[in-house]
Amino acid sequence: MTQRTGKTVGRGCGCAAVLAIVLVVALVGWSLSFLGAPSPVRKLAPVPENVPPEAPAEVAEINVHAPGRTADKLTYWAQDLSEQTGIPAQALRAYGNAELIARDSWPDCNLRWNTLAGIGYVETRHGTYSGNWFKLSSLDDNGYPQPPIVGISLDGTNNTAEIPDTDNGEFDGDTEYDRAVGPMQFIPESWKRVGVDANGDGHPDPNQIDDAAAGAAKLLCLDGRDLSHEQGWVDGVLAYNQSGEYVRKVAAAANSYAVGQPATS
Repeated sequence: MTQRTGKTVGRGCGCAAVLAIVLVVALVGWSLSFLGAPSPVRKLAPVPENVPPEAPAEVAEINVHAPGRTADKLTYWAQDLSEQTGIPAQALRAYGNAELIARDSWPDCNLRWNTLAGIGYVETRHGTYSGNWFKLSSLDDNGYPQPPIVGISLDGTNNTAEIPDTDNGEFDGDTEYDRAVGPMQFIPESWKRVGVDANGDGHPDPNQIDDAAAGAAKLLCLDGRDLSHEQGWVDGVLAYNQSGEYVRKVAAAANSYAVGQPATS
């Protein structure tokens, strides 16, 4: 029983409870950041709905004809922008490098890196999502997703087109049917038309992020498209995936990156 003394009894400060709440909030924030979600304490700006997407931060000028992996020359440019957007720095460098390649090779296309980033986000979360949230991939030092990202067999089932093998299993490991591969999800049949060697190893490979981003740039710019106009941009993205919902998702992600914040849709 509590003894009554007639004195005012001081209440505890509750520090343990406060500390517990702080720890829970911190753990939630850490968990969300680990999963690639925006920090719960960061206030995100309204996302434009522009088509074409809003223009992003300018890419630093580098010589894309230099030997070796030219994307690495964008390391300083990508550092802070990667933190702002949540795009892995290696993927961001590849998108910037591909924009510069497109500017050099197809100057009338007017492709910006955030469109490539929008596609990379929707396809594989920039080389990290292989279809299983419990077994995420990551880009290794050479720009290859580990574990590799390989789609389902395009054998005509599961609402897929039937595409017999076109690469003898070189890229997708399947000698019977083609499969979409890599961070930008190219099928070998398409890669034959748009494959680009952007990492300087002499071998265009859709599994490598620099090559894949440059190949995506080429696909978007085919047929003389000008992506600075709405119809040209929409046609380019539809050439990647014939879906209006896909176009909407790419535009939303690209507009998020234009204002320097993570994509959330």
